[in-house]
Amino acid sequence: SLTAGELVAVVGASGSGKSTLLHMLSGIDRPTRGEVHVGGTALHELDEDALSVWRGRGVGIVFQFFQLLPTLTSLENVMLPMDFAGTWPADEREPRAMGLLERMGVADQAGKLPSTLSGGQQQRVAIARALANDPPLVVADEPTGNLDSHTSAAVIDLFAELAADGRTVAIATHEREAALAADRTIVLRDGRIVRDEGASLG
Repeated sequence: SLTAGELVAVVGASGSGKSTLLHMLSGIDRPTRGEVHVGGTALHELDEDALSVWRGRGVGIVFQFFQLLPTLTSLENVMLPMDFAGTWPADEREPRAMGLLERMGVADQAGKLPSTLSGGQQQRVAIARALANDPPLVVADEPTGNLDSHTSAAVIDLFAELAADGRTVAIATHEREAALAADRTIVLRDGRIVRDEGASLG
């Protein structure tokens, strides 16, 4: 059970089930048994169309390898979820996207293609895109895995700010520093939760 305003780190060795847990929370994967409830929505009961609609509005997803569309500018990448979900009036989408890029500190990269950005800049654009439809839940799968330590710390600070805004933020990570910054740490082993505690990893 995750609560609003909580930054949760999901840690464990490769193959422990971190990504699977996040995929369950975000409706990408379905459980073979049991139930998944997010914000009062029973994801396991939704068909694919309903899940797609829910994902577009209810969750923002940040990937390790950014997954920005290479032929779109940073601004266009951030606007894309709004275009798909129709969550904002057309004339509000560009200013909203610019505002998100500004909050992430990359407004000056708005007109550039992803290939011209550093890894840290691409991840900031990806976080802005995840926030495009103002989701209550943000999940991030190894979001600092390809970043240097300084940039990683800055990205984790951004996630902490999102949680402070009242969002639920869940991060799968191998990195101790990211886990220590979290309000709560969930440790997985072989697909099972073996520890669920505050930020101390002991």
